Amino acid sequence: MPWHIEQGGGTCGPDEYAVIKDSDGSTEGCHPTKEEAEEQMAALYANETAQASLADAAGRRAEAARSHGGEQLRGVPSGAARLQPFKAELRASLVEEGEHQGLHQLDGYASVTDRPYEMWDFFGPYTEVVEAGAFDATLAANPDVAFLVNHRGVTMARTTAKTLELEADGLGLHARAFVNPKRTDVRDLVVAVDDKHITEMSFAFLIEDGGWNEDWTEYRIKQVNLDRGDVSAVNYGANPYTSIGARANEVLADLDRLPLGAQRAALQRLQRRPDLTPPAGSQTGREIVKVGRSTSLVEHLLLAEDL
Repeated sequence: MPWHIEQGGGTCGPDEYAVIKDSDGSTEGCHPTKEEAEEQMAALYANETAQASLADAAGRRAEAARSHGGEQLRGVPSGAARLQPFKAELRASLVEEGEHQGLHQLDGYASVTDRPYEMWDFFGPYTEVVEAGAFDATLAANPDVAFLVNHRGVTMARTTAKTLELEADGLGLHARAFVNPKRTDVRDLVVAVDDKHITEMSFAFLIEDGGWNEDWTEYRIKQVNLDRGDVSAVNYGANPYTSIGARANEVLADLDRLPLGAQRAALQRLQRRPDLTPPAGSQTGREIVKVGRSTSLVEHLLLAEDL
């Protein structure tokens, strides 16, 4: 759906730059500078591309369901395992009385229900939602769950030790971890939370039941299993590129294990970057490793299996 920029156009003031939708002449936004208007128009085109990709992937899923009686889509998309970050409003406080006196209490939400997030499967992108009630069965079974930082390291709290409490409420999966300040890693975490350097949580879980909506664009998780999983304070939920250079080898190795749709999305995202241009005369094979930063290497890796 094309747009154009017009000074003083639409409902904007005479000195403002309007972003106008060509199809009906409606005003998408008013901006004091042309550069800001161009930024909005670029965002509109990018969103339209994303929606088209979502619809295209949904169409392929629908065709697979018609062609194979749904057999290809009976399983959980992208595998049953998940590790998903959420805004948590993580807080820390010292417990002054009771069973956990002297420990620090870390309080936040490891998951928010009925809030969509983006995922990919073989066919491409889709949205996924954890339904309210998805935690009821697993919590009733008293799962063994650990509290970690970034899903790694030594356990700081644990449900079996009664130092990690989990409950489902109207917002999502509420977690309270009681951690020992005698540990240096605990003290570091508490300071980071107090300083608002760590504000998010994530949880690792398995999907036990779920299903697609009618147009194959959204997968709703109806039941999860938390046993032997974890809830974590995370410092990268809002910015997945934090310390990406230090994890480059790990990220590159993970490319081979991504679902096909996510591999396509990674390639398309890199191709849109103006600083990653294919070098002149480059060819497939090991020699392209010498080229440096280019999409040629990525394309060779991701298209090798006949995407």
